[in-house]
Amino acid sequence: MRIKAGIEKIPGGMMVVPLFFGALLNTLAPETATYFGGFTGALLTGTSAILAVFFFCVGATIDVKQSGYIAKKGLTLLIGKVGFAALLGYGAALFLPENGIQSGLFAGLSVLVIIAAFNETNGGLYTALMTKLGRTEDAAAFPFISIESGPFFTMIILGVGGLATFPWQTIVSTLIPFAAGMIIGNIDKEMRAFLGQAVPVLIPFFALSLGFGLDFGMIVRSGFMGVLMGVAVVLLSGGVLYLMDRYITGSDGVAGVAASSTAGAAVAVPFIIAELNPQFAPVAESATAIIATSVLVTALLTPIFTMWVAKLQIKRGIPQRKYKNGSSNSYSDQSKII
Repeated sequence: MRIKAGIEKIPGGMMVVPLFFGALLNTLAPETATYFGGFTGALLTGTSAILAVFFFCVGATIDVKQSGYIAKKGLTLLIGKVGFAALLGYGAALFLPENGIQSGLFAGLSVLVIIAAFNETNGGLYTALMTKLGRTEDAAAFPFISIESGPFFTMIILGVGGLATFPWQTIVSTLIPFAAGMIIGNIDKEMRAFLGQAVPVLIPFFALSLGFGLDFGMIVRSGFMGVLMGVAVVLLSGGVLYLMDRYITGSDGVAGVAASSTAGAAVAVPFIIAELNPQFAPVAESATAIIATSVLVTALLTPIFTMWVAKLQIKRGIPQRKYKNGSSNSYSDQSKII
């Protein structure tokens, strides 16, 4: 029985499926963690500990020694993604109530869910798309995209915009595992390779724990808002990142579109933020459910959008990359996108 292959047929399956089962378990048997306790209880409620290990391993994958083009590409996508999320969040704060919309078609919509859904890219999906297109340099920008992982940028956006306050120790605490992993990974390449293998392994475990904090009914009720959020992430952030990639990095914009997704790790952000600042507790559950749906939707739409733009740019004769001497290059194998 090929369980892994079956799960991976679902976009974002390693995140979505365990999250679903965790929510189902919490809905049918909410006392499971306290009834059994011990390791079982820790597995179902130990989200913070699992995430700390996850972010440590993600940090270890980052190589600070990158070529100029790769660094420029990665930083452009990073700044564009986070900056656009901040602008949307600040704009939404002018119209949305503090605890978000509680009823109606847009129930669950809040400033927290907008920022968290928009400011993290699915790095695995981005790398897979760039690799499929034979764009190794663009794929190498993955470490910069990985920096978006976790609650750090969401906290910074909320704090800078005056939407929330966090003690400096709290902000630094979210960076320590990531920074420690990055230091270890750059001191020893073998440790980078070793710890990097754990990143995909940990995803279903923190997804299960996150799911156990959700009510299955909330997932169903947030379905429309989650789908709408996913479509908005692809179209809006995809458009912005396309323009930045096109005119700042001198590329054809395809990599920018490939970054128009919501990362699976973003599902954990509302829980972490609410734990650090209780003012977000009322919207954390609905935000988690909406972001989980957005992860699924963007995992479906981003590849379609990316391949369409790649084909369009070839038809328009726009090169994959322009060099300082005026030369350019195109796809070495156009069959990869047909």
